[in-house]
Amino acid sequence: MPRNPSTGVYSKPAGTTPSVGQVIDPVPWNALTTDLGNEITNSLPRDGSAPMVAPLKAASGTVSAPGVGFASNPQTGMYLKGGGLLGFTQNGVDVSFDQAMIYAVKSGDYTALASDNNAIHRFTGAAIVTLTAAATLGANWHYTVIADGADVTIDPNGAETIDGAATLIVPNGYSAFIICSGSAFFSNKLMTKILTKADSSAVGSFVDGLTLSNNTGSPNTHIDFAAGSARSGSSFVSSGTSFTKRVSGTWAVGSGNGGLDAGSVAANATYFAYALRKDSDLSFDVVLSTSATIGGVNTTLLTGFSLVKQIGVVLTDASSLIRQFVMYPHDFYQWVTPIREATNVAISTTSALLAISVPNGAKVEAKIRLMFSSSATTNSALVHDPAKGVLIAGGNDSGGSVGTMQVASGFAVGGGDVWTNTSRQVRYVAGAAGSIWVWNDGFYFPCGRIA
Repeated sequence: MPRNPSTGVYSKPAGTTPSVGQVIDPVPWNALTTDLGNEITNSLPRDGSAPMVAPLKAASGTVSAPGVGFASNPQTGMYLKGGGLLGFTQNGVDVSFDQAMIYAVKSGDYTALASDNNAIHRFTGAAIVTLTAAATLGANWHYTVIADGADVTIDPNGAETIDGAATLIVPNGYSAFIICSGSAFFSNKLMTKILTKADSSAVGSFVDGLTLSNNTGSPNTHIDFAAGSARSGSSFVSSGTSFTKRVSGTWAVGSGNGGLDAGSVAANATYFAYALRKDSDLSFDVVLSTSATIGGVNTTLLTGFSLVKQIGVVLTDASSLIRQFVMYPHDFYQWVTPIREATNVAISTTSALLAISVPNGAKVEAKIRLMFSSSATTNSALVHDPAKGVLIAGGNDSGGSVGTMQVASGFAVGGGDVWTNTSRQVRYVAGAAGSIWVWNDGFYFPCGRIA
């Protein structure tokens, strides 16, 4: 066949270029007509009535003159880029298409390579993903990390950064899309937006869950916090699982570690619990402090964490052990064993203060029960909030919490909820001399729980 298969150039058979007066030799002319018929058959019909039977070989072309174009717009089509890569152009402008997506599961540390461009890696355990140098990966290299089992740390090469920081932590249950500029790395910030949505779009103050309880294994030294969330203003943090802190040690990050902001555990002390949020990944933690206000918490040990909100309180006894309690909805703490605060204490018409076992430094509503005895059969005793000032007990005055004696020196019982002052005190007074007994069943300490 006279068509060159490499160049496609057709050459007529020898002896088919006649001169005037020459007698035509039928052999070469028959070969010519046969070749012409074959080549017409092997040509691609313009009407598309027949397909190609071998690969179509197009010119390499350029971005402005593609090897495969269109009659109406020759600058739109396909061309061959350097390195054997296929390029697409629209009106002379290059159009980029991504390479095939690569999915893989990883169970430990990994170094992301240039070949991982457009890869999605799901990490099923704690891992550090080390990024190859940005210059090696090149601009537009991109990569997705899914943390599906534990936190994953993204660590750029050397002094290079990601989002301007040395590392990026992808918390368990989240993912991050990473792109290279050729000199640094950036994430799409989606993870950060999800985690901080509550901060940026809402305000208010509440505690949902995070109820306190004595730890089952170490009830005297450890406190458990149930799963939940807390907000103060625009600051929000949540915990999807229970969390534990101990009062017998200074604060250290993580569940089960020490919780005190300073010092060591003391007898008959009050420790207020505050929810913390880690700045880098917004994870949850708790610190315990004797300060009744968030501004008084010692933050020396809390570098990298922000205080969010007070979420509860813990009291110790005379042996520096956590008092056993049960926490109920609406921030009510009930003592497992009622505390007898006063036994046969003299009471008279002179008002006095009584300290009871409730948080120090904050007003709480104590749930108390009373027993009263007096030789005066019409006598009653009144226990009340010190903020009311000095009151007078009696039916014609401010009334009573317990009484009246039906038999001289007999006993009457009563009780109720009484607010304390910030020094753990309530005030008591009687209409006449007598004796009083006081039991403490627990207290309400409002942190914002509504259920």
